[in-house]
Amino acid sequence: MKALTDILNNVNISTTYGSLDIAVSNVEFDSRKVVTDSLFVAQKGLVFDGHKFINKAIELGASVIVCEEIPSKIEEKITYVKVKDSNSALAIISSNFYENPSSKLKLIGVTGTNGKTTIATLLSELFKNLGYSTGLLSTVKIVVGDSEYETTHTTPDSVQINKYLNEMVQVGVEYCFMEVSSHGIHQKRTEGLQFEGGIFTNLTHDHLDYHKTFKEYRDVKKSFFDSLPKSAFALVNVDDKNGEVMLQNTSAKKYTYALKTMASFKAKILENQFSGLLLTIDNSEIWAKLIGSFNAYNLLAVYAVATLLDIDKTEALTQISKLENVSGRFEYFISKGGITAIVDYAHTPDALKNVLETINNIRTGNEQVITVVGCGGDRDKAKRPIMGRIAALLSSQVIFTSDNPRTEDPQTILNEVESGVEPQDFRKTLAVLDRGQAIKTACKLAKKGDIVLIAGKGHETYQEVNGVRSHFDDLEKIKEQLKLVES
Repeated sequence: MKALTDILNNVNISTTYGSLDIAVSNVEFDSRKVVTDSLFVAQKGLVFDGHKFINKAIELGASVIVCEEIPSKIEEKITYVKVKDSNSALAIISSNFYENPSSKLKLIGVTGTNGKTTIATLLSELFKNLGYSTGLLSTVKIVVGDSEYETTHTTPDSVQINKYLNEMVQVGVEYCFMEVSSHGIHQKRTEGLQFEGGIFTNLTHDHLDYHKTFKEYRDVKKSFFDSLPKSAFALVNVDDKNGEVMLQNTSAKKYTYALKTMASFKAKILENQFSGLLLTIDNSEIWAKLIGSFNAYNLLAVYAVATLLDIDKTEALTQISKLENVSGRFEYFISKGGITAIVDYAHTPDALKNVLETINNIRTGNEQVITVVGCGGDRDKAKRPIMGRIAALLSSQVIFTSDNPRTEDPQTILNEVESGVEPQDFRKTLAVLDRGQAIKTACKLAKKGDIVLIAGKGHETYQEVNGVRSHFDDLEKIKEQLKLVES
């Protein structure tokens, strides 16, 4: 039980009704999870308005209601707290309830369109290998010391974030690396957290179904850096023109990284092969197991953060050379029949372009690049024709297929993806609605030496159709199909 006055500290309160001299058992924003003496925060969401569930929360035992609008009927024994912004209030209340765990470890946030998962995961692995206890909040998984949990969102809700951070503190975690999504920032899920540093990777076309304009998307990312304290560092990729924008109003110590322009931290690609990258970082030569220019940026960011957190430069480079690929990020194998299969999460135009350009830069030119790709439903529709155009332009053969259609008609999504293909590239395209069949077709078309790229889902082990998730793992599926084709 926690004192209400303590967990309301720093919350922007308009009015209160009822006693504040009470204790609460937990914090909830989902009325279905409310128990006796819960504090319930009513949020105005995209689909549901939590204010409509205030009575339900009270029936289940809530003793405190935090809301933007006080109900017309006030229950005598209930405490009501009117706030200007429920999302902000939930974040600060959650942090207070768990005794501000982010201030008791070093929390590093990674934001940008592409590279968040890779950088956060590699940092967690690097620091773990250096002997530190680490935590990870990522798209792929949540790691608390030696424990792992599944995740459903890039950035969890405020209650979950602070619950996990508190658990990290309890088990002695020293560094936590966290993906910070634009949705998470916009919905104030990271408010009230104390960051040791923030990293900006890049900004490309994504989530415009939610943010409506690219400027709004950029400005939401920027607000994360605007909120960093003087004690923190802000590290940005200045090869991306938006990097300097992120630094404009931040109070944090400013650092930059780049492959092409002048920066605080510099790297250069010497060799790029399927076996890895030969790089110079800060004038030191290093061989890394990861592949592609996009991973050169990721590794440089990891090195920069390690250095900013006082890790010896030689030690950091030694550990970076040992780092393995992140699940579903340019994850590849060569089959018994000599076919190279690659599974990658590339689900934005820029990410797909980066992966295909990397493959084309490495290949000899005698082999085919067969790409299987689609676009998710209920998401940014504007990127679909762009994805189609890029896939057809940079591949020898493309099979357009379903990704996670969610509540949309898969055929409609496919039509929109195909609409971006240039006339001269139509002959290179096929449409196979069923993703399993699309992968099977790609494997049948491939010959020894060819490269098959399965893009869009990466680490995901499900496919969502009409709100129902069924098991589907791209890596598992292509391994299975290549065995069948080559046996």
